[in-house]
Amino acid sequence: MNTIIEFRDVSKSFGGRPILTDVDIAVERGETLAIIGGSGTGKSVFLKHILGVLAPDQGHVLFEGRDVAMMTEAELIAMRRRIGMLFQGAALFDSLTVAENIRYPLLEHAHETEEKLQRIVAEKLRLVGLLGIEEMMPNDLSGGMKKRVGLARAIAINPDVILYDEPTAGLDPANTKRICRLIVELQEKLKVTSIVVTHDMESAFAITDRIALLSGGKFAFVGTASEARASINPLVQHFIEGDTESVMKREEP
Repeated sequence: MNTIIEFRDVSKSFGGRPILTDVDIAVERGETLAIIGGSGTGKSVFLKHILGVLAPDQGHVLFEGRDVAMMTEAELIAMRRRIGMLFQGAALFDSLTVAENIRYPLLEHAHETEEKLQRIVAEKLRLVGLLGIEEMMPNDLSGGMKKRVGLARAIAINPDVILYDEPTAGLDPANTKRICRLIVELQEKLKVTSIVVTHDMESAFAITDRIALLSGGKFAFVGTASEARASINPLVQHFIEGDTESVMKREEP
């Protein structure tokens, strides 16, 4: 494997409050990395730096060795074409059909024929197990179906990287397992690099090659699932046990 995304000494503050502090991590091509941590620890801020939506106050975010903050607008657009995003609430357009939602990034980033667009939509829905619902509206879908349609949209552009922001939030156990299986299957079939922000440790253990615990603005732990389970770091053990109150107390200044 080789590095596709790297954070070097990255710091970011809002209103004088540090969110990320001297963050260093390298994400290898083709791996699945789970980012865990309590609410407000900077997990979503981390993702926004990858997309170039936010720029670090200090340090560098690199995509294939290039500094994202130094890219031109055209270069940023080209990079973002290679990144799919599954938002926490799926973020489907309520006024568009399922097919139109999936086609949306293709209309923004590609110039395909109507026939080709239909084939792509059908292919992506097949991959997430929802073939045949093209004309349904988002309001007619269950929470789990919305997540899977959001995932179909994320992979419509055949990305090299998929970013997941709390992909199992609000789902019942059956749909949580289904989404986890999909993340693993897509990583295997499409050979994508996946970065999954989650507070769900069971899901993290099910899908990940590595787990990174964000605490106090830094990664307090980075390692495999087995290393996380065996870790004597109290922050890691509190998070595994679901004792988020103890995690948050340790993060207080």
